[in-house]
Amino acid sequence: MDKAQTDSGTTKIRRVLVANRGEIALRIIRSLKRLDIESVLAVSTADRDSMGARMADRTVCIGPGRAADSYLKIGTLVQAALSTGAQAIHPGYGFLSERSEFARACEDNGLVFIGPTAEQIERMGNKLQAREIAQMAKVPITPGGPVESLGQALQAADEIGFPVLIKAVGGGGGRGLKRANTREELSKLFDLASAEALAAFGDGRVYIECFVTQGRHIEVQILGDGKQVVHLGDRDCSVQRRYQKLIEEAPAPDFPDDMRREVQAAAVRFAQHIGYRSAGTVEFLIDVQRKQFYFLEMNARIQVEHPVTELITGLDIVAEQLHIAQGNSLRLSQQDIHMKGHAIECRINAEDVENDFQPCPGRINEVQFPAMDGLRIDTYIEAGTMVPPFYDSMVAKIIAVADTRDEARRRLLDALAKVRIGGVKTNIRLHQAILRTPEFSAGGVDTGFLGRYLAQSAAADAEHKETSPT
Repeated sequence: MDKAQTDSGTTKIRRVLVANRGEIALRIIRSLKRLDIESVLAVSTADRDSMGARMADRTVCIGPGRAADSYLKIGTLVQAALSTGAQAIHPGYGFLSERSEFARACEDNGLVFIGPTAEQIERMGNKLQAREIAQMAKVPITPGGPVESLGQALQAADEIGFPVLIKAVGGGGGRGLKRANTREELSKLFDLASAEALAAFGDGRVYIECFVTQGRHIEVQILGDGKQVVHLGDRDCSVQRRYQKLIEEAPAPDFPDDMRREVQAAAVRFAQHIGYRSAGTVEFLIDVQRKQFYFLEMNARIQVEHPVTELITGLDIVAEQLHIAQGNSLRLSQQDIHMKGHAIECRINAEDVENDFQPCPGRINEVQFPAMDGLRIDTYIEAGTMVPPFYDSMVAKIIAVADTRDEARRRLLDALAKVRIGGVKTNIRLHQAILRTPEFSAGGVDTGFLGRYLAQSAAADAEHKETSPT
């Protein structure tokens, strides 16, 4: 392994193993190519013929299609990097990107982990530790705390007031997360949430948190070099289904300037407190009724929705990650970062919306994406691509940018009308419907918006079927 040291003590990375798949793997490879850094793509047998495998300078097969047998095998990925002469590993998002043992294994084997330190990942992965850090950094947190038994949970909920959330200590993404509106519901859901947390994260501990009835999910993109931290503005990710994001935009619309500044400053303060290194996202819950914000968590990795930030700042976040990973200081001060325009992103998933959003793996027989000014397509699919059943159902991200939010929304609608994906069902029509609603058009929807919209649509469809002649 050739790891060139420069006079300043930084490390020159010449070859990177991309330990991921799909659109994020291609997106990382494109940045590597622009920076004249060789790419080695780790692929499962299901991805050997993928677009990413063709684009990478080299591929290495790491196992069968199931993620547990390939993309989640730390030892295999480390060995793949060492055997191909890579100096660094980029984990992308998902899979092992927030597993501290993966970052530590890289460090132990002389590999650069393109992300935060193993200790930082570990601290952010423990949601209770993250809450404690937020308190120390004087960042507001939601009322609540850890509980070890149902009795403690009931007592905490009585003190906080219903409804409450049961949340996993060891992770996020909606797993181990339950809402309880009454003591009876809490009694029924407590053990289930703990079991889900144990299955998903190997840690069955949970904590109780107050549930904000009308909340917005707003996050701040940050970059840190271990000493200094800057923010790249905020994003609104409130269009969610079962805590899974569907549409994201930057900057957050209809967000008071004073609170925007407070949230951005809080994100920087939090990251600065732990000497954060690399790209990361500090997430907040905005209590619309109380006009208060609370720390939710920090994602110690690049986010799915990072393109909206890139489009309004003109920055390449992956390139900044690589710059920092080589031991360099931030090359941008806060004064160097300027936001211009508005960007909106739709996650295109291969799923059957009318059948409870069931994933739809299969072979794609047609793909057409429009070529338009102000439009970015991040995807890994083409005609003939097999969407495997083993992984996340997202097949593309369509992102529009314009001078104003309404122009971006209209541009995105125009683009979605021209997209053709055949062979699998997708959620494109749902995106079109959401973008046309008066609530989304006005901006500033809360996290309950999509659930209400889907319930209203289902009720309207049922009424139409009942009144339609047979």
